[in-house]
Amino acid sequence: MKFPKPHSLKAVATLIDCEYVGADDFQVLGMNEIHVVESGDIVFVDHPKYYDKALSSKATIVLINKRVDCPEGKALLISDDPFRDFNKLSLHFKPFERATALVSPSAEIGEHTVIQPNAFIGNNVKIGRNCLIHANVCLYDNCVIGDNVIIHSGTVLGGDAFYYKNRPEGFDKLVSCGRVVIEDNVEIGALCTIDKGVTGDTTIKRGTKLDNQVHVGHDTVIGEKCLIASQTGIAGCVIIEDEVTIWGQVGTNSGITIGKKAVIMGQTGVTKSVVGGRSYFGTPIEESREKLKQLANVKKIPSILKKLEE
Repeated sequence: MKFPKPHSLKAVATLIDCEYVGADDFQVLGMNEIHVVESGDIVFVDHPKYYDKALSSKATIVLINKRVDCPEGKALLISDDPFRDFNKLSLHFKPFERATALVSPSAEIGEHTVIQPNAFIGNNVKIGRNCLIHANVCLYDNCVIGDNVIIHSGTVLGGDAFYYKNRPEGFDKLVSCGRVVIEDNVEIGALCTIDKGVTGDTTIKRGTKLDNQVHVGHDTVIGEKCLIASQTGIAGCVIIEDEVTIWGQVGTNSGITIGKKAVIMGQTGVTKSVVGGRSYFGTPIEESREKLKQLANVKKIPSILKKLEE
């Protein structure tokens, strides 16, 4: 997420009442999670395991809970609770905006697009040309929809990321202020849920088709011309490359990559990244031919045992 205008390090530190290391006028351009940070961004880290990754990332401002040596060309924000202060910044720069109408006056809707009754179109939503948004679809604030997109009834785009910190008093939610971006010629079935990015975009690229009841987690990127069947659950921060086929009731771990033109057979648990151009099956995931051979061999065990007894 980029700020509307640059801010100084001192001004940002004042907002969250923390100490800082760096010049007062060190420029801060935005804030992002570590997998999408760019120069000028703030990234937060609150566990020693990830200090080095954050300090060596593309982020030039690190919100951290320990005094460490500041890398050259970067700045530090020293906080006793980076998670809390990251949320403070999210709420300051992207506050919740209450809806005033079923279709927001700030929404931009392209020529020949049809919005069916009872669809909710939030603030600053952009919808392209020749789209069909069916009844009871919900597009949260800041969603971006391309041309020739069809979204079926009951689908929700832009829900919050499922991202919590476990504290003694309960789960503390990480504020989501990203977007959902749907490119041209995408069709999304009924009762799908696509969560927005924490600070970046959850993206479905051109020509991809989703069946009914598909869930897509925060910051996931689905490539061009993919087919994803019903009851598939895709976790956050997943990369699905172009022309991937995923059959029904597949589930994935977060942070994995599914390579171009891979085929994931039904009820597979995608527990790790897999290369493209191959077919996969099972939990944990394996190439489907090998997995099916294993299952065939398992069926032979009773007859083998019987022969041994004889």
